[in-house]
Amino acid sequence: MPRTLMAAAVAGLILIPAEGADAQVHRTALHDYRLVTVADGLIHPWSLAFLPGGDMLVTERPGRLRIVRGGELLPDPVPGVPEVLFQGQGGLLDVVPHPDFANNRLIYLSFSKPAGEGTPATTAVVRGTFENDRFTVTDEIFEAVSEGRPGHYGSRLAFDPDGYLFITVGDRQIAPTGSPQELAAHPAQDVTNHHGTLNRLHDDGRIPDDNPFAGQATGRPEIWSYGHRNSQGLAIHPETGQPWITEHGPQGGDEVNVPQPGANYGWPVIGYGVNYRSGENIHHGTHQEGMEQPAHIWVPSIGVSGLMFYTGDRFPEWRGNLFAGGLSGEKVVRLTVEGNEVVASEDVVHRTLGRIRDVRQGPDGLIYLALDARDEAPSRVVRMEPAR
Repeated sequence: MPRTLMAAAVAGLILIPAEGADAQVHRTALHDYRLVTVADGLIHPWSLAFLPGGDMLVTERPGRLRIVRGGELLPDPVPGVPEVLFQGQGGLLDVVPHPDFANNRLIYLSFSKPAGEGTPATTAVVRGTFENDRFTVTDEIFEAVSEGRPGHYGSRLAFDPDGYLFITVGDRQIAPTGSPQELAAHPAQDVTNHHGTLNRLHDDGRIPDDNPFAGQATGRPEIWSYGHRNSQGLAIHPETGQPWITEHGPQGGDEVNVPQPGANYGWPVIGYGVNYRSGENIHHGTHQEGMEQPAHIWVPSIGVSGLMFYTGDRFPEWRGNLFAGGLSGEKVVRLTVEGNEVVASEDVVHRTLGRIRDVRQGPDGLIYLALDARDEAPSRVVRMEPAR
């Protein structure tokens, strides 16, 4: 076999050697790296997941679940995926395996679920078995009470160490209006629906008894926190088990938040962004009693999507750092975290790859990025490898 086609298996994944990689070395404060293409020819890839044995799953927003195996994107999509509404920002969105996937073969998919004619789609989550390269739905475990324009579905999924499943739901692009009273009446400030929420469930969809609104008549029992705009980054702290999220601001004001049970994160009453194009004020201010402050903000916005804590050994100086992707910013940002605070920020990828939709750590300790080109242009998955 020619040397340029040789590969070495690390933790079940196939690594292309340096000769097949981008020769350019990218410099950062702590580590230098190269970029290697893992899969090409994808349309709107949204999420990545790794399975025991080396397969990587990739969701494509038009409604396809794809397999990367042995360094190759298999030509046929996985059958059995539920029907999605591929419109606006909707489609097939996140994919995560159950923590005990090796034994139960369960994976979870989030998507924009089509409704009846004239009824907007909503965020839904199904779980099912993945066997013989086929997905078989066993349960729909969540359907958000939310409606609006075909966007801001949220849809990120993550399991914490106790096996609870967290689910984000966006505000569905319900436009905020001007007066303080009208802002306070926005659906993201109303816990009787799921607009702008982080939700917490058992792995089978049951509601945990200790959820902040469980057993109460005043709020949806799935809700963990609310007052979010559109969270497309969700990661669990590897030591504390605490969920962290990133959420899109409007024109300015992307946020990192550390959601606490029952807490209100302020959208749209408080925030750091302004109206698109006009630049006019949206919020009543940046602070208000009873509403939480973000751990970090970006002004201008970078279009945050994808979030992970790095725990591997291939980039040892990055261990414990938080990595966020940027769509409009076309970047990956490394955030240094102390407790529940972000104390430093560095752009480790900037304007070299295009729109970053997802950021994941592989079982090989490398960092994988899903790139989401605009329109229907082919996109790819790349990984960051240490420069040698």
